[in-house]
Amino acid sequence: QVQLVESGGGSVQPGGSLRLSCAASGSIFSNAMGWYRQAPGKQREFVAGITSDGRGNYADFVKGRFIISRDNAKNMVYLEMNNLKPEDTAVYYCKRAQSGSYSSLIFSVDSWGQGTQVTVSS
Repeated sequence: QVQLVESGGGSVQPGGSLRLSCAASGSIFSNAMGWYRQAPGKQREFVAGITSDGRGNYADFVKGRFIISRDNAKNMVYLEMNNLKPEDTAVYYCKRAQSGSYSSLIFSVDSWGQGTQVTVSS
């Protein structure tokens, strides 16, 4: 099973930016990849996803602020987060789907990372 390791989380003031990274131990070339988040007391929710052919999808609450990208040569996925808000505070998880489509990202899971904490506070 491919292992996923997130990094780049931290504490930032409202309006600030962070860039999360997800390093995969194996190939992600044929897999949709995504970012989810879970705030205390809440369910894990979809944030952004990218299909194997590079099409991005975003939750409404991050559209225009977050950008997902991938580097298949490096087996890396990134989440650039701008104009962060206190409600973005959560543990952010990377997910590898079983195949390359957006639906596979939503309805299947191959592996999850351990998460990285993002805290937005003044």
